[in-house]
Amino acid sequence: MTEYLTTQSIQVQAPLGPTGLFGALQTSVAKWLGPTEAPIRFAVTQSNEETWDCDVNVHVGGSQSESIFRFERRAYEDTTSFNAVMLVPTGIGAEVGGHAGDASPAANLVASSCDLMITHPNVLNASDLIHIPSNTHYVEGSVIAKVLMGTSRLIPVRSNRLLVIVQAHEDRLFTDAAINAVNAARAYFGLQTTEVVMVDPSFKMNGDYGPSGSAGGTVKGIEQIWEILDARLGGFDAVALASVIEIPSHLHSSYYYQEGDLINPWGGVEAMLTHAISLKYGVPAAHSPMFESREVAEMDVGVVDARMAAEVISVTFFQSVLRGLQRSPSIVGKETGIQEGLGAENISCLIIPDGCLGLPTLAALQQGIKVIAVRENSNIMRNDLSKLPWEEGQFFPVENYWEAVGVTNCLKMGIDPHSVRRPLRQAPVTYYGQGAMVPVRGT
Repeated sequence: MTEYLTTQSIQVQAPLGPTGLFGALQTSVAKWLGPTEAPIRFAVTQSNEETWDCDVNVHVGGSQSESIFRFERRAYEDTTSFNAVMLVPTGIGAEVGGHAGDASPAANLVASSCDLMITHPNVLNASDLIHIPSNTHYVEGSVIAKVLMGTSRLIPVRSNRLLVIVQAHEDRLFTDAAINAVNAARAYFGLQTTEVVMVDPSFKMNGDYGPSGSAGGTVKGIEQIWEILDARLGGFDAVALASVIEIPSHLHSSYYYQEGDLINPWGGVEAMLTHAISLKYGVPAAHSPMFESREVAEMDVGVVDARMAAEVISVTFFQSVLRGLQRSPSIVGKETGIQEGLGAENISCLIIPDGCLGLPTLAALQQGIKVIAVRENSNIMRNDLSKLPWEEGQFFPVENYWEAVGVTNCLKMGIDPHSVRRPLRQAPVTYYGQGAMVPVRGT
């Protein structure tokens, strides 16, 4: 059977009950999928008290080693260090981080407030530019979800052996540029590459928008990628890919001319591919697009919105991927019994754009991990996160990333964030026993 990746929009009953959140979600999603369809990415695009509208990226014709809804509750929180996860989901039109690495300043600010920051390519990748703070793990998004779900751990590495897969472009200019990018990385920052595999004909990626407005698409011919990886198992630690993403021709100019009002049409389908690879092989993966043609590459878009500028000055978009994967931590499953590295018990807080409801947010809810939601990072997700059944002092809505860092510093120091705001509420007083009926002044 032919394998491919696609997106389905579904509606499920709101599963928030006292127990069994992820079991209920798995059952509800399975009702919409066929026997040969496996979910690889899940997001709630709009919700109310009764129903959740969801986008589910699906691997058709294939299977994953375990369900993305598998959840293992952490037994405790390790407070010997303060470790923050920062996420800006791909393809949702995030005001900060929805374009080309424009969440990087915010990420560097967050990193300064914690011992370790865990984030993903969409936050830091700016085409041929990238700055990764020294105390940061660069991790594929599905892997972060598994860490929060309690089913995987991250082990730091000195460096990875990178397997590079490049589409053999019909115009050799772009193929040569990708190879030159790899060799530049080898010469400049000492990247270790095992092999550059040229693929001809190549797997096909198409970017598009789903019913919710989020970016997605399809990936066809992925058996080709499986064959390449299966033949080299044990010989690589991470996978970097570069290939053309076909999008409707008018989107090239529209994306730049609308000054940030149009959702990046490439990122959603890239996330689908890298999720599928990391879930199937348990290795870090990242993808960069290639220009479709010289006509597209030479398009005069003028001076663009600063958030997109890294894209228009790049040729291969590949350097951020190569640099990020160089030291991306290795991934081990809970079934290995390995206790080293970083797991759910080591996560102190999760920082997300307000309204984003997916497996990371739900996992944090269930694990008792503090969640900071940034309102200024507006997006197309329509979820009132305050309605979720948070524990007291678990959920902190803030206006911007300045405030988010203030909250992380409070949490790190063991200070109630509300204690530095005014007005300061008095401690609640309750009465117990027959002789305790005297009112307290000021309550």
